[in-house]
Amino acid sequence: MHVTPSSRAPASFGRVAILMGGNSSERPVSLNSGTAVLAALQRAGVDAFGIDLFGEDGAANPMQQLQAQPIDIAFIALHGPGGEDGTIQGALEMLGIPYTGSGVMASALGMDKMRCKQLWSSLQLPSPPYRVLNPGSNWDAIAKALPLPAMVKPAHEGSSIGMVRVESAAQLAAAYEQAARYDACVFAERWIQGREYTIAIVDQQALPVIRLETPHQFYDYDAKYLANDTRYDFNTLLDEEQTRQIKQLALNAFNAVGCRGWGRVDLMQDAEGQFWLLEVNTSPGMTDHSLVPMAAREAGLSFEQLVVKILDTVA
Repeated sequence: MHVTPSSRAPASFGRVAILMGGNSSERPVSLNSGTAVLAALQRAGVDAFGIDLFGEDGAANPMQQLQAQPIDIAFIALHGPGGEDGTIQGALEMLGIPYTGSGVMASALGMDKMRCKQLWSSLQLPSPPYRVLNPGSNWDAIAKALPLPAMVKPAHEGSSIGMVRVESAAQLAAAYEQAARYDACVFAERWIQGREYTIAIVDQQALPVIRLETPHQFYDYDAKYLANDTRYDFNTLLDEEQTRQIKQLALNAFNAVGCRGWGRVDLMQDAEGQFWLLEVNTSPGMTDHSLVPMAAREAGLSFEQLVVKILDTVA
C-alpha cells in the first residue's frame, strides 16, 4: 500500500508548538518523541518550536506556557496521564488552539483501558474478558473466573508501565499491589496466547500491519524502548482476508472510541485465529523505536512526511 503525502506548503501551518514532557511516568519517552517530531518538522520547513510542559523541575505553569507565545497548531507528543487523557486537549480547546490527534472524550476513553474495553464489548468488538481488582478481591474466585494466566494492568497508564503477568491466584495480590502504585483503578485481563500485532491509523487509513516478537514474557516497557532484540516484522503470517479483517477491526475500534487524526491499535491473535483488541493509543510514541513511523515508512512516508501528514489532519 502507499499513502499520499500532504500537499500543503509547510508555511501554511503557521507556528506549530510541539508539546512534550509533562509530569507523568512517561515523561522521558515523551521528551524523546517530542524532540524527534520537532526536528522532523523543522527539516520539513515548518515553523516549529518545542514546549516542555511543566519544565525540568516540574514548576512551570502549563497554561502560562501555552499562552506565552502565539501558537497556530499544537502537535501533542505527550504520553500518559495529563497529556493523553483529555486534560491537555481540554486546555487547548479552552484556549482555542487547534491540536493533533483525538479530542477530549476519545482521549479520555483511550487512556482508560477498562472503560475502553467496556465500550468495545457493548458494540460486540472482541476484547479479552477481565475482572476489576481491589484490596478486598477474592483472588481464587478471580483466578477461576478469568481463568489464569492473566495480565494485571493499571487502567490509566501507557507504555506497559505497571503491567504484570500472573499465573496463579497467589500472584494476583502482589501484582495488584504493584499496579496500584500507578493507578487507583486496576484490572486483570485474560492472557491471550498468540501473535501480537499493531496497526497505525493516519487520516482514516490503516497502515501496514506490524507483527511484534520479543523474547520477553510480553511486549513490556523495556522491549518497547530499550531492547535491541525486539522484532518488528511486516511478514505478518496473515493471509489476505485476515489482513483485511484485522485492519477493519482496528478502524472499527478506533472509530468506536471517537478517535480522529492519527493513533495506533494493538491486537492479539489467539491459536484459533480469533483477533482480540488490547488497547487504542491516541498519542503513540514517536521515538526511533516507535511503531507508527515504522509503518509509515513501509507505506512510503518518511518521518518528515508523516509528521506533516499528521498536521494536515487537524481540522
